[in-house]
Amino acid sequence: MYNILKLNKISPVIAGQFDEKYSCVDVCDNPDGILVRSAKMDEYRVGEKLVAIARAGAGVNNIPCDKMAEKGVVVFNTPGANANAVKELVLCAMLLASRDIIGGNKWVNSLSGDDVAKQAEKGKANFAGTEIFGKTIGIVGLGAIGVLVAKSCLALGLKVLGYDPYMSEKSKAALPKEVVISSLDEIYAGSDFITLHVPLLDSTKNMIGKDAFSKMKKGVIVLNMARGGLVDVNAIKEAIAAGVVRKYVVDFPEESVLNTENVIVIPHLGASTEEAEDNCAVMASRQLVEYIENGNIVNSVNYPNLSKERTGKVRTCILFDADAIDKINAVIGDKAVAVRGNYGYAIVDKDAAVTFEHNCGIRKIRVL
Repeated sequence: MYNILKLNKISPVIAGQFDEKYSCVDVCDNPDGILVRSAKMDEYRVGEKLVAIARAGAGVNNIPCDKMAEKGVVVFNTPGANANAVKELVLCAMLLASRDIIGGNKWVNSLSGDDVAKQAEKGKANFAGTEIFGKTIGIVGLGAIGVLVAKSCLALGLKVLGYDPYMSEKSKAALPKEVVISSLDEIYAGSDFITLHVPLLDSTKNMIGKDAFSKMKKGVIVLNMARGGLVDVNAIKEAIAAGVVRKYVVDFPEESVLNTENVIVIPHLGASTEEAEDNCAVMASRQLVEYIENGNIVNSVNYPNLSKERTGKVRTCILFDADAIDKINAVIGDKAVAVRGNYGYAIVDKDAAVTFEHNCGIRKIRVL
């Protein structure tokens, strides 16, 4: 029996992904796998049985991935499973920022009397906005979400500029030819809207700051459905005060952006749709099962992806330090091996389990 610990409430559709060999529980001291959404795992005590963590979502900032890699625990995410939900929120954010719907709604609800309609007609000019048709949007990050945003914006009559130096072959194939691949400076200078779809890394933290704002078109609308830390809050407040930024829409609440004029704060609703939660839960569950039972890694964020059909009686799965690859190869021979960053992974199918006389930089071995 495999115990799968749920650290958050997970969509009930996972019941159809696990057979009788699994038990999905809310409490377990030493689980085989973990399903998580937003729970912070920095202080989580890793038990000896834990082999994998699956995040039902794309971001893994709540999981100490390096720490887990050191302990031989594979961390998965679910890229693309919530892409449509986030795309739709981006479109919503564009409209909310272009048309003062929120301000108009608050104002009209303050009216009273039998002449409300007349009052509304008289005062509605205070909430006039602009259309998105014919405008230019710059998409920073052309992964699953960015590609969907590009397609929808083209359909709505916008010109689309795109930037992503690390775009995958899958995204390249899906990206409409009408998208103009541009530099960041070109996006800053030419966009009426800028939407962010990149992960929060040391290299991207506060990437939208004073220097970026100094290059932007006056009146730009900045949309951030990716991660709050991508935008320098003090810098964007200054840019709003200077009239460079017309509106900032962010899906990551923090005290510093609340109740700020021309900032629209959304309570992290990007993936909060029934469909997205179901999609993420199914994808995360399937990844856990495939790794636990077959050792195949798909969509890991801390170990290399590697999958293969079984060709022997016994499968040995080896998680190891990348600098030990020569020692590993000397033992296993010409088998399926992959390396990502500081860590490597090997799958060996033989009639018997592979054994090592010395540690050889091995983090964990599983025999299936």
